[in-house]
Amino acid sequence: MALISLLGSCRYSMNDVSIEPEAKTVKVNYIENKARYVNPQLSPQLTDKLRQKIVGQTNLSQTNSEAHYEISGEITDYYVSTGSISQQQTTGSQLNVSVRITLFKRLLNTSKEFTVTRNFPYAASLTLQAAEAQLNTEIIRNLTDEIFNQIFSDW
Repeated sequence: MALISLLGSCRYSMNDVSIEPEAKTVKVNYIENKARYVNPQLSPQLTDKLRQKIVGQTNLSQTNSEAHYEISGEITDYYVSTGSISQQQTTGSQLNVSVRITLFKRLLNTSKEFTVTRNFPYAASLTLQAAEAQLNTEIIRNLTDEIFNQIFSDW
């Protein structure tokens, strides 16, 4: 009986995912793009991929009403910087992307805010549009994975 009581108060962990056993639902709000430069594909794709990953890799069900986990976010930075210089010429650039996420755990009445920042190098000979097309899948995957890990790591 004591073992059952002890297990009932613990979190369960599945594939290194830590979730309270009572949590059944998640609401991923649209991740808004508030950066100075707006890539129109980034917000909808990032929001959709994060929803898919959470539903696919946890036992949480997506809902549009009040949920046990509520996730909100915004893209705060999206800019290009010089990545490398050789013989006084730029040989590489990088696309820098930052996303601020707020997680509210309704069952525990706790919240957590964090920022994920990633740099994506590309050849300086590419235009920004060409670099975005080339890097899009990597950007979405890396940001989604990092956000997911921050949300479901034991904190």
